Amino acid sequence: MVRAHIAARDTGLRLIVGSEFRLLDATRLLLLAPDRQAYGDLCQLITRGRRNARKGSYRLERTDVAECAASCLALWLPSPQESPDIWPEQIRWLAEVFPDRSWIAAELLSGPHDRHYLQALQALSVRGGLPLVAAGDVHMHSRSRRPLQDALTAIRLGCEVQHAGQALYPNGERHLRSRDRLGRIYPGALLAETLKIAESCNFSLDSLRYEYPEELVPGKI
Repeated sequence: MVRAHIAARDTGLRLIVGSEFRLLDATRLLLLAPDRQAYGDLCQLITRGRRNARKGSYRLERTDVAECAASCLALWLPSPQESPDIWPEQIRWLAEVFPDRSWIAAELLSGPHDRHYLQALQALSVRGGLPLVAAGDVHMHSRSRRPLQDALTAIRLGCEVQHAGQALYPNGERHLRSRDRLGRIYPGALLAETLKIAESCNFSLDSLRYEYPEELVPGKI
């Protein structure tokens, strides 16, 4: 985070702080910190998840999210492989825990069912009352880095690349795409929602200061 903060400051970019989670029930969430309070809550959630599992992994349930990170902005990441029948229940939970601070994230990555997937999410957005926002699931800055991404995945799994199977992404679309290309992929309303979210995220690591506890003074207790 510190390296990202310095790089963003040096290039004049706004850094939006957040973390993606997969809960025990397979719900995927991207939680963003709009302010210092939310950043502290996000750190608390990460700490709890790490303490709940063995080193190098994490374990979180919905109750953990509700208790630790309700001040964050939440982007729900529904998978095209999931049954749409479970989506309404997830929407209700999201709206309850993150009222006016939750979105449905649409990840369009040149899959065979992108159009049908987007239409299903648009219908869900209308029924559930949550706005849709464009998301890219970015894992690399350039498409040319896909071999490195595959190699890192294989290292994480402890196997050779040719044996990683479906753990590897099916294409190289998870890279930073140009605004022109995004404009051809996503409806304008979804891209506009990304700007709305970005404008509400004002947290910076520059705002963090160590706060010393007040010392107990003899005779004033």
